[in-house]
Amino acid sequence: MRLNRARQLVTSLSVVIAATLIGAQVFSASCGTAASLFPQNPPLPGQAAVAGFGDPLPGHTPAQLELFLEGRDDFLEVETADEGLGPIFNGLSCAQCHSVPTVGGGGFINEVRAGRLLSDGRFEELPGGSLMSLFSIPPHLAQEAIPAGANVVAFRRSLPLFGAGLIEAIPDHAIISLTMVPKPPGVAGRHHLVTDVITGQPRVGRFGWKAQHATLRAFAGDAYRNEMGITNEVFPEESAPNGNREVLALVDRVPDPEDLPDPATGRSGVDKFANFMRFLAPPPRGDITESVKRGEEVFNRIGCASCHAVLTTGPSDDPLFDRKPVPLFSDLLLHDIGTGDGIAQDDARPNEIRTPPLWGLRVRSPLLHDGRAAGIEDAVQLHGGEAGAVRSEFVSLAPADRQALLDFLKSL
Repeated sequence: MRLNRARQLVTSLSVVIAATLIGAQVFSASCGTAASLFPQNPPLPGQAAVAGFGDPLPGHTPAQLELFLEGRDDFLEVETADEGLGPIFNGLSCAQCHSVPTVGGGGFINEVRAGRLLSDGRFEELPGGSLMSLFSIPPHLAQEAIPAGANVVAFRRSLPLFGAGLIEAIPDHAIISLTMVPKPPGVAGRHHLVTDVITGQPRVGRFGWKAQHATLRAFAGDAYRNEMGITNEVFPEESAPNGNREVLALVDRVPDPEDLPDPATGRSGVDKFANFMRFLAPPPRGDITESVKRGEEVFNRIGCASCHAVLTTGPSDDPLFDRKPVPLFSDLLLHDIGTGDGIAQDDARPNEIRTPPLWGLRVRSPLLHDGRAAGIEDAVQLHGGEAGAVRSEFVSLAPADRQALLDFLKSL
């Protein structure tokens, strides 16, 4: 095992031990005292640390605003054991992991994943899958631990969800076409073709660090089951602690699926989460100064835009999503830039990471999937592999051009 992986393993084991101790508190919290453990009052739309974050898409109808607000309320709701929380989970609400600088943003909680990387480069999932839940109900019986056979431990930070509906509305063919356009030397990138759990049809993935989901409903259902332990119509089967079905049978208290449609509306929690994300506006831009304009020219000239692209939604009957520009600054493709987490998911290889959108970058820190980069310059310097030549261009920039480029990135 490489030294850095060994250090990560020790750190992760410490996290799991701490989680076991906290788990008893969480068990109590899930029965009615969660507010004391996890604050549940992040800023309202328009009250974020940076104005404009967390607002609904402009031009929405009254009915769409109602769906947005209903979804936001569910996003904030603290789940309990009686509602199906657990038996293994990472959080009590969606907002617990997505609240910076307001509801729907990123967060500071690291998801832990583990597995085994074989000598031939293939990744092997261990019993229970790669996701390691930090908490359990009850902690003494159901707490997950990193398997002894794991030689890869990875951390993933929560991604911001701003503008997710626009990203969902980008046609598959538009993402695939980006694999065919000329790029700087060494840059490749490929789309992640996944089976959409909603339709059973092949789709181009776009959500998650590995582009493992194509739609917001699938993304929401996965998070509800895997991050909070609440089964639903999309993912109706409970996750067993470290894959142990016997333990699951002892601790699973609520019949599956646990997320049921609201009789008044016909919408489940997963539907409400998806609606909130769908109508969540993209991050507002910062001030566009002359230096920012010059920095964008540098960004394009040295090849950053070959992966960090501006895309467009397809035709839609809904004016909110009909052929709208999506300045997310991502091609939504998988790349090997030397920062892979060692975890494979579906067809996404251990060394690949989906290009993270850069919009909203000015309110995100630290950076990269595991937060190893303290800031923007550190993140650029850590680019290698396919991005090695572009990083070299960055390193060789004149000081004024480099500052302009950083000013541009800090305006996103």
